[in-house]
Amino acid sequence: MALYLGIDGGGSRTQAVLGDEAGRILARAVAGPSNPTKVGIEGTKKELLRAARGVLRKAPTLAGRGKTATTQGGRVRHREPLLEAVCAGVAGVDRPALSRPLLAWLRRAIPARHHLLVVDAAIGLQAALGTGTGMVVESGTGSIAYARDRRGRILRAGGWGSTFDDPGSGYDLGRKAIMAALRDFDGRGERTLLSSRISRALGISGINQIVLKALNPQQVAALFPLVLEAAREGDRVARRLCAQAAFELAEMALALGRRLGRRGIVPVVCFGGVFRSSPTLRRSFARFVHQRMPLARVRLLQREPVEGALAMARELGR
Repeated sequence: MALYLGIDGGGSRTQAVLGDEAGRILARAVAGPSNPTKVGIEGTKKELLRAARGVLRKAPTLAGRGKTATTQGGRVRHREPLLEAVCAGVAGVDRPALSRPLLAWLRRAIPARHHLLVVDAAIGLQAALGTGTGMVVESGTGSIAYARDRRGRILRAGGWGSTFDDPGSGYDLGRKAIMAALRDFDGRGERTLLSSRISRALGISGINQIVLKALNPQQVAALFPLVLEAAREGDRVARRLCAQAAFELAEMALALGRRLGRRGIVPVVCFGGVFRSSPTLRRSFARFVHQRMPLARVRLLQREPVEGALAMARELGR
């Protein structure tokens, strides 16, 4: 029985699943963030390997492939199962300067007959639509829209990194929430619950102390639930930030819709932590999309994107 490994490496965490040729998921594991544009290529390698080893340790004797040996200390050590194929979907690897060395390392670090490295949106597309046409829009730590047309061509919009892009992402919401809170502090902007909520979350006495905190992108993105919570409580600043995020995510979907050139029904599947956490933002996103793509069918992804990586690994091994 062949074994396959799928990995989803994102800006907040890395997931790995082990499956067999019958489509069953046999084990799961989670590690830290592995977006190389956020944690560096060495950080990416560390977390991908942690996730892979974690999932393989949970299934040491599957299909009779695991063998045991006793070390000098008396501990039982398991050999990892032989893998038919590995597919890793990792945020930020659509740049050759990152993808080439990372794929070469993947082949050395995780033994298998076949290896595939793709951007994380590609495994989301596979999980949502298989080999069908349509698009996915992701809003997690970062954001991106990814599509496949009737000729099988892959199209994308957004996803150019937090420095210049990633609209509507968790990082974007967190950064804009901090900006709004600082404007509130100065008297330049509207009063908002975000000032006290962010200060409490970061353990600082006032929002003006945030300039002393060396926040990384994951810490900034982790503030987005505060924006959603304040919006639910009626905070006008937070509600505007959520509406703006929905609009900017819809703009990416609409840009791909024009390039797809389809006049019929277009599946638009959204996924990522921001979409999962806020039904209100999802509804706003769908409303903005439907205004200009009335035949769009907007829905939330019901599977984990890592299952798309596992499906792509199976295809690779056939």
